[in-house]
Amino acid sequence: MSELSGLYAIWKREFKVFLREKSRIFSSTFSPLLWLFVFGAGLGSEIPNYQNFIYPGVIVMTTLFSSIFYGAYVIWDKRLDFLKEVLVSPVKRSTIFFGKVVGGVTDALIQGSILLLFAPIFAISLHLSFILLIYIYLFVLLVGFVSIGLIIGSIMESPEGFGLITGFVNFPLLFLSGALFQIKQLPGWLTIFTRINPVTYGVDAIRGLTVGGNTFNLFLDFGIITTFSFLMVFIGTYAFSRMKLKP
Repeated sequence: MSELSGLYAIWKREFKVFLREKSRIFSSTFSPLLWLFVFGAGLGSEIPNYQNFIYPGVIVMTTLFSSIFYGAYVIWDKRLDFLKEVLVSPVKRSTIFFGKVVGGVTDALIQGSILLLFAPIFAISLHLSFILLIYIYLFVLLVGFVSIGLIIGSIMESPEGFGLITGFVNFPLLFLSGALFQIKQLPGWLTIFTRINPVTYGVDAIRGLTVGGNTFNLFLDFGIITTFSFLMVFIGTYAFSRMKLKP
């Protein structure tokens, strides 16, 4: 029970921090809407139904950036000595890691939920069962994303360095995922990179559940993103167990 109490306390703290940052909530909603209404409408004049096509990709993109950037809070916790206080508590480091993962996933799911509210604007009708499946797929995928951010945050010592590293991680994952284009039409050499990108299968699953036209089987999508998230959690718990704080 002490471990569960510790996990809950960490999650609650991370959730409160998110709610206090009104600018973060606004920017995380405004930016993807620009992609949908401006970028989507611009290319939509050349490509029919392009806004509908990128809608699931924008949802994954928003949650991807938010989740990985979440790792920056580990760096600030180090600087404020908050993390040091948590680490000396009688709670396992794996519990601390999972508490932060759940906190980051909660934040990203809220942002994804806001974007799902705009589905009727694009004439997208979502059945309740599909909405539940979307949340299941997003949850599993976000566990992996948040873990990546926490792994980088546990290693880095400065927010500037964290930003550079995450930039090298975020954009290849996004642009090689099929979020903005159909992977069926890619040249063979580029298709290889999209097939080994776990984000590809997250985008494919969300697209299949929202607008249809998924490339892979939903069970295959789920299996790959689940494997990816388990691997990231394993690496993340190891990284937290090895993390050293400056005295």
